[in-house]
Amino acid sequence: MNRGLIGGKAHALGEADAHDMIQPSAGFSEEALKGLADLEARLPPPEVVTERAYARSFRMTDRLQPEAAAGGGLVTGTDGTARPHYWGHRERLRTRFLDGGHGPMPDYELLELLLFNAVPKIDVKPLAKRLLATFGDLNGVVAASEHRIRQVDGADRWVFLQLRLVDAFAQRMAQSRVLQREVLSSWQALISYCRTCMAYRETEQFRVLFLDRKNTIIADEALGSGTVGHVPVYPREVAKRALELNASAVILVHNHPSGDPTPSDEDITMTGRVAAACEAIDVSVHDHVVIGKDSEISFREEGLL
Repeated sequence: MNRGLIGGKAHALGEADAHDMIQPSAGFSEEALKGLADLEARLPPPEVVTERAYARSFRMTDRLQPEAAAGGGLVTGTDGTARPHYWGHRERLRTRFLDGGHGPMPDYELLELLLFNAVPKIDVKPLAKRLLATFGDLNGVVAASEHRIRQVDGADRWVFLQLRLVDAFAQRMAQSRVLQREVLSSWQALISYCRTCMAYRETEQFRVLFLDRKNTIIADEALGSGTVGHVPVYPREVAKRALELNASAVILVHNHPSGDPTPSDEDITMTGRVAAACEAIDVSVHDHVVIGKDSEISFREEGLL
């Protein structure tokens, strides 16, 4: 008996007719014929286009190709199902962080945890490593401008948003250790705060810390932002703001994006002009601190003020 003929008739006549025409004959047992009829009944009509019963839950992108996945790509599980090599990685990484803390984790894994909030589903380890390679370390990544962040392949405005949030939390936490505290007793906290805010900025920023008569910091304000090597400073604006806040003294702070905190001739000249403007309204300039990437210089300690 020809199988194809039976199949064709089964589709044309229907399941019941196909069952009637399949009768025991020489060479076929009744059990075998029942199995064959069952198989024929399961086959779809020839004109029907079939598709997968279960769609893939991942997109087959170039990053899953072996040459682009750094030895990853698709991995076949014990159930025989092929999945991306990063399947379940996010949950494993979160569990490691919650169970063991950040101490034993490399920088790129901490950055991955942050990027989970910005980039859904795909493997973000390559992006984390590209960011670190571009900006040197976590400090450089968090302080980088939006323009430079978005130049890194895979980074978008949502990645930049997460980095800005981390920067904001760091600054607020450091600021809380400084504001409304006597400056001499919290000098190291003050330096740490200034380094958090300014050490890794890509452009110069000029900040002024305003103090009351007890040398308690009552305000911290950025009064100027500039380029890589220059920031405009207006002595009258510093003096005017000191009057508005009823401040008795100020501490000037600015950063050098080059990393070298050595004051320039322009820094020394500008400091003298600010000191003269403040002196006219009976406000003292306690110090001017220049922040570099690894160290800082105090004008007062250097005898420049």
